[in-house]
Amino acid sequence: MTPRENQILALLAEGLTNKEIAQRLTLSSRTVDRVLAKLGVTTRTRAVAAALRGGLVLEPNGTRSAAL
Repeated sequence: MTPRENQILALLAEGLTNKEIAQRLTLSSRTVDRVLAKLGVTTRTRAVAAALRGGLVLEPNGTRSAAL
């Protein structure tokens, strides 16, 4: 994942909508959808779960999740 894609995942994990992420990062909401596709998932929830399992975003306590 690119640094920008990691930013998108982190904002997804914070609960921002695709539109909010797009506005905050000055990009298209389609870009957010492409990150989901790159992870091979169809929902935002699964994207966050995959990112946590892969250690791509931090847990709320600031630690990286152990891979399952």
